[in-house]
Amino acid sequence: MVWVTKIGEIISDKMNKTRVVRVERIFQHPKYKKMVRKYKKYYAHDENNVTKVGDIVKISLTRPLSKLKRWKIVEIIKKK
Repeated sequence: MVWVTKIGEIISDKMNKTRVVRVERIFQHPKYKKMVRKYKKYYAHDENNVTKVGDIVKISLTRPLSKLKRWKIVEIIKKK
C-alpha cells in the first residue's frame, strides 16, 4: 500500500483539533522553462492541539474525518 505524505507549514490554528497546512510545490513551466512556485491548503487533524502557526509538519492521507478533513498530522518536523 502506498502512503501519501506531504510536508508543509501550518498557517492557521484557530479551529479545535484542526490545522490548515500550506504545502509548497515547485515545478518547471512546460513552455517557458521558468521555475514556478504553487501552494495548496490542506485541512489536517491534530488530536491534542499541540501544533501552532509557523510549525513545519508532515501530514498523511487518512479516511474522511469531516467535510474537508482528509489528512492527519503524523510528525512535527520543526517547532516555531
